Amino acid sequence: MTRNSVAAWVRLIFVFVLMTGFSLVLIPVQLAALRYRKPLARRIARTWHKTALALIGVRVKTSGAPYAGRPVLIVSNHVSWSDILVLGSRLEACFIARSDMETWPVLGQLAKLQETVFVNRGRKGQSRAQADAIAERLVKGDAMVLFAEGTTGDGVQLLPFKSALFGAVHAALDKAGLDEIVVQPVALAYTRLHGMPLGRFHQARAAWPGVIALWPHLFSFVADGAYDAEIVFCTPMTFSRDTPRKEMAEVTRQAVRQAFSNTMRMR
Repeated sequence: MTRNSVAAWVRLIFVFVLMTGFSLVLIPVQLAALRYRKPLARRIARTWHKTALALIGVRVKTSGAPYAGRPVLIVSNHVSWSDILVLGSRLEACFIARSDMETWPVLGQLAKLQETVFVNRGRKGQSRAQADAIAERLVKGDAMVLFAEGTTGDGVQLLPFKSALFGAVHAALDKAGLDEIVVQPVALAYTRLHGMPLGRFHQARAAWPGVIALWPHLFSFVADGAYDAEIVFCTPMTFSRDTPRKEMAEVTRQAVRQAFSNTMRMR
């Protein structure tokens, strides 16, 4: 075993032990907060994400500001499982995740503690029901984060945005009796590792395409540590019930694509 591999294992154990202890302390508090004080639950989740990133060694830089009003749907590109930590460290928000994440060991349970909405994008017949579930949370005042590509990419280019869950905007307008709702595009990129630009070739170290097993990538990411991630909060957009879902998907994608391209170009 090389010195580097020993150091990686020491780092993994260190992060695992500290995060396990920290989580065991916070979980009972979070359960109580979810029942009695929802705003506190959002702050606890954000603290957990910030602590996890600090232990791993990920630094987050932001441009722009998250929309403070409610309801708001936050639409982001998707690079890796770690996007939830990165965005969760800067937002008091809940996430919309694919249904199989609900069964993941440990991570699935943690996602439930943050009141994640799980959706099955493969079942088109459920799109309306899933959009209604998201709309209900929006109307209640939760900021919801939608990874509109529907899967993780390669960290170099954006995939098309899926329009189905943008139906949550129309459903929320109907439920709340509103004329308009705010959608904020957000671009997320991993730009450096140990201070050196990742570039196109090394994006694979941060990105987690779905064809790669989760746990090996998670261990590798934590062992690497010292990533720089950048979030760009784009100008919020207002949509009405007359705006087609596909138009919403395309307009927000163009905003995210532009911000993402600018971020990668500057690095």
